[in-house]
Amino acid sequence: MSDEPNTNGRESDGKFAPGNKLGGRTQGARNKTTLAVEALLDGQHEALTQAAISKALEGDTAALRLCLDRIAPPRKDAPVSFELPPIKSVADAVEASSALLAAVADGDVTPDEAGRVMALLTSHKAMVETGDLEVRITALENKAR
Repeated sequence: MSDEPNTNGRESDGKFAPGNKLGGRTQGARNKTTLAVEALLDGQHEALTQAAISKALEGDTAALRLCLDRIAPPRKDAPVSFELPPIKSVADAVEASSALLAAVADGDVTPDEAGRVMALLTSHKAMVETGDLEVRITALENKAR
């Protein structure tokens, strides 16, 4: 390895260093393709939108799909609603995960949804454990004085 200082504006992992002035786009610079497309469509947005809607109303399924995808895109996820007990201790977290597994078994919650909820339960359990440990350590410190 060379002992020369790094003068290429990058960090050791190859990313640009904060405040790098040696290259890259200036902040707020726009892509050339985006600028070209905007120049072509300048003032035509409303007419193009109306044309797509008209085609969709005439029965053009591709235009209909385009309109619906823009107006009401498919949801990436949906709220999950089922009963969970309050979680104030680690034992409550175990009870909540049992309730979640029962909801999956009953078909009320999909396994994918359950996996995401279980990740939340695991994070919450870790926070409860940390809070419990803090209380216990404080009590021991006060007792030792």
